[in-house]
Amino acid sequence: MQKKFMLNYVIIGVLLVWAAWQLIPTLRYEMMSEERKEELRMQGDLEPIQERIIRRGLDLQGGMHLVLEVNVSQLTQNIAQNKSQSYYQFMNQVEEQFTGQTDRDYFDILEEMANTQNFRLARHFPGRGDENPQIVASLRKEATDAVIRAEEIIRNRVDQFGVSEPTIQRQGDRRIIVELAGVTDPERATNLIQSTAQLEFVLLKDPEVVQDAISRIDAVVKKVDPGTLKDTTTVEDRVSQDKEVSVEELFGLTEDQADTEGDSTALVDETIFEDRPFSALLRNLGNDIGVPAENYYAVNQVLQNPEVQRVLPADIRILWSNAPETFTTQDGTQKEFYRLYFVNRDAGLTGEVVTDAKATLGGMDGSNMGQPIVNVSMNSEGAKTWSRMTGANVGKRIAIVLDDKVQIAPVIRDRITGGRTVIEGLTNIEEAKDIEICLKAGALPAPVDIIEKRTIGPSLGADSIRKGTMSALIGLLLVVLFIVVYYRASGIVAFVTLVLNIIFVLSVLALLRATLTLPGIAGLVLTVGMAVDANVLIFERIREELRKGKTVKASVDNGYSRAIITILDANLTTLIAALVLWQFGTGPIRGFAVVLFWGIIFNFVSGYFISKTILTTVTHGRTLKKLSI
Repeated sequence: MQKKFMLNYVIIGVLLVWAAWQLIPTLRYEMMSEERKEELRMQGDLEPIQERIIRRGLDLQGGMHLVLEVNVSQLTQNIAQNKSQSYYQFMNQVEEQFTGQTDRDYFDILEEMANTQNFRLARHFPGRGDENPQIVASLRKEATDAVIRAEEIIRNRVDQFGVSEPTIQRQGDRRIIVELAGVTDPERATNLIQSTAQLEFVLLKDPEVVQDAISRIDAVVKKVDPGTLKDTTTVEDRVSQDKEVSVEELFGLTEDQADTEGDSTALVDETIFEDRPFSALLRNLGNDIGVPAENYYAVNQVLQNPEVQRVLPADIRILWSNAPETFTTQDGTQKEFYRLYFVNRDAGLTGEVVTDAKATLGGMDGSNMGQPIVNVSMNSEGAKTWSRMTGANVGKRIAIVLDDKVQIAPVIRDRITGGRTVIEGLTNIEEAKDIEICLKAGALPAPVDIIEKRTIGPSLGADSIRKGTMSALIGLLLVVLFIVVYYRASGIVAFVTLVLNIIFVLSVLALLRATLTLPGIAGLVLTVGMAVDANVLIFERIREELRKGKTVKASVDNGYSRAIITILDANLTTLIAALVLWQFGTGPIRGFAVVLFWGIIFNFVSGYFISKTILTTVTHGRTLKKLSI
C-alpha cells in the first residue's frame, strides 16, 4: 500500500470500528431470544443494551396513540372563586347542556346561559371584567393558554418516563395528540399523562359535620326530609350484620331504570338498612369510614346523585382513598375496603409551592420503613403557610390529596417547619416514581380526557418490518445487479461503498438514539438511489476521459474531480430540504429527514472519499492500460 493513501485507510478503518461499536448492541439485541431478554431484564442488564439500540417507531414495533382533550369545564371551575351553592347549580346546568350538545363550544353555552339567567359571572371570576362577554372572552383565552401549557407538561413527563422520540402535538384549539412507540405498559403511561398532579393539603371535617352530612345523604336515599334523621345517624363501631341487596333495590329503581354498568349488588348492614340505607353501606375502620370494595359502585352512585350534591353543605368535599386496603373482619376473613374522607372544599395549601419531589423507600427509623414514599420540598412561601397551617390545627387530621384521591390523612402532632412533608400510602415504587415525575413536571392546568385511544400491537409492526426490509433488500439487489453488470469491476467498488453508506447511516441512528420508522426506511432506500446516482456520474466522467485517450490514472483523477461539483450541486438542495424537515417536522416526517440528511452526508464519505481511495490505490503506481468500467 502506498504511503500517500495510508492516512485515508486509517480514517476508513476508524470509521468502520466506530460503526461496529455503535451497531453491536442493536445486532446483539435483535438476535437475542425473548427468554434471554427476560433473563437479562430480571438481572438489570437489559436496560444498558436497550439504551444503545436503534429504536423502532410506532409503525414498526407497536405502541400507543392517544388523542387528548383539555377539560375546559373543569378548567373554568378551577379558575372560579367565591363558589356558592347558586354557582354550583348554575355550572351544573351549563355542564348538562354541554354534555348534551357536544357539537357546540363550551364557552358559547356558558355565555348564552349566563345572559339568559342574568347570572353575573363577575362575582365568581374577579379581575376579568364586569360584563359576561368580556369574562367569557378572558376564559376562552385562558383555555387556549392551558392547552399550550398542557402540551409542554405532557412532553416533560413523557421525556422523564423514558420514551424515545415521542410525538406530541396540538390539534385544533383543545386537543393534543400523543404517540408513544414501544410502550410496554399502556395503562401506566396513560395514567402518567392523564394525571393532573393536583397536590392539595386539606383539613378533614370534624366528626359532627361528617355525621350531619351522612344523615342528609341517608334522607335523600330514603326520600324523606333530612331533618327527620339528622340527630339519629351515626356510623357505629360494632360488628355489622351483612346482607346482599341489589343496587336497584337500594335506589328504588326498576330494572329498566337501572344502570347496567358496574356491580349489580351491594353489601349492607341489615340492622340499619331500613332506617339509614346509605349508612348501611359503610363500615368502621378505626377512626375512618370504610366502604367494602363491593360497595364502591353503589356508594359512588349515591355521591354523584345531583340531589345528594344539593343537600350537602357547599364547603364540604367527599374523597376516596387512593387504593383499597385489605383488613381482617370479625369473622376472620380478609376483605378489601376503601376509605371515605369528608374534607374542606378549599385546600389550605396546593402543589404550586412544591420545588422538588423524590421517590424513595422509607428509612429504618420511621413508620414507613421499606414502603415507597415521595419526599416533597416546598418554597419559602409554602413553608410559611405549611408551618402556620399545621401550627393552628394541632390534633386535627390533614389529608394529602393527589388528583382528588387521599394518599394519607395523618393527625397533626406538632407544627411542621422547614417546608418538607412526605406522601405515603403508595402501592409500589413505580407509582412513587410516577408521582415524582408529575410533581417535577408540574400540574396540568385542567384534566385531559381521552377522546381516542389506539394500542398498536407488535405483530403489525413485525409485518411492517418484514415488508420494509424486503423492499429495501430487493431494491438494493436490483441496483447492485445493474451497476455490476454495467460497470463490471468498478461496479463492485460502488456496491461496497453502498453497503458502507447504509452501515454508517444506521450507526449514526444508534448514536443519536433515533427511532427508525417506515418513512425512515423509505429515506434509507432513497439514500441508496442517490448514492448510485453519484457513482454513475463519477464512472461516466471516467469513461469520457478514457474515450479521449487519457491514461487510466489520469482518467480516474479527472473523473472524480469533474464529478464532485455536479454531485455537490445535486445533493446540496436535498440536504437543505432534509434540514428544514428535521427542524420543523414531527414524528415520521422527522424520522425520514434524519435518515435522508445523514444518508447524503455519507454519500460524500463512502461514494466519493472511500470509492476514490480504492480506485486510485488500484491505478496509482501501476501502468494499467485498461480499467474494468
